[in-house]
Amino acid sequence: MAGKDLPQSFNELIKTSNKPVLVDFYADWCGPCKMVSPVIRKIAKEYSGKLITVKIDIDRKKNLAAQYNVQAVPTIIMFFKGNELMRLTGSHPYDTIKSNIELFWPE
Repeated sequence: MAGKDLPQSFNELIKTSNKPVLVDFYADWCGPCKMVSPVIRKIAKEYSGKLITVKIDIDRKKNLAAQYNVQAVPTIIMFFKGNELMRLTGSHPYDTIKSNIELFWPE
């Protein structure tokens, strides 16, 4: 979450951002997380300026994983103004993630 104009905390970011925030909850030891990581990078590039992409390591941020009820990794959640718009659990291909983003945020 580096950037001059981003809020100081994750919770502030997902509540105040004028753009949806796509969050990839992952773990370094997780094979499916490694498979979905390049897909998330591709989504981040494609939707640059339209949404904010954040990766959260559940081993380092256990409190956030618990707060957002992340039971398995990878879990991808899209938030807007503090509301959960979309949640995908497990490794999904690019087309599935993109279609879900567009279903819940058709702009």
